[in-house]
Amino acid sequence: MIGDRIEAALNEQITHEFFASQYYLSMSAHFERAGFPGFARWMRVQSDEEREHALRIFDFVNDREGRVTVDRIDAPPSEFGSPLEVFQAALAHERKVTALIGDLYRLAAEEADYPTQVMLQWFVNEQVQEEKIASDIVDRLRLAGENKSALLLLETELGQRQGEDAG
Repeated sequence: MIGDRIEAALNEQITHEFFASQYYLSMSAHFERAGFPGFARWMRVQSDEEREHALRIFDFVNDREGRVTVDRIDAPPSEFGSPLEVFQAALAHERKVTALIGDLYRLAAEEADYPTQVMLQWFVNEQVQEEKIASDIVDRLRLAGENKSALLLLETELGQRQGEDAG
């Protein structure tokens, strides 16, 4: 059985994860409009991953005999700027999610909720990876600068990204 405070906090995180999915999907649409199908694909795969993260928590709450409540999800922005600006926004968002996961872990520790701590450990590790990937892309976009060839090469590379289940 899951405690009320943990249940409420995990439900909030489900909403954050669904928002992240919509946020990255909006970035994907932005890139499609801008003529960057590779960046668009990368963001679409990222959107799918965030949805899976929401469902991972959703299933956990249900498995612990909790009540899942999916709150209203705010609309993400639809305009983002240059590829560098978009990936900088993605990195900032991942850092925000890392802080949210840290808050959840702290609450689970305070509540002595060991199953939630174990489940959240996966998210802690995932966020380290998410921040590293986004940071690396930002660094590479900065290196590319105004060089269109370098930008298109990176765009093509990122467009080959597969989903978590695709290998």
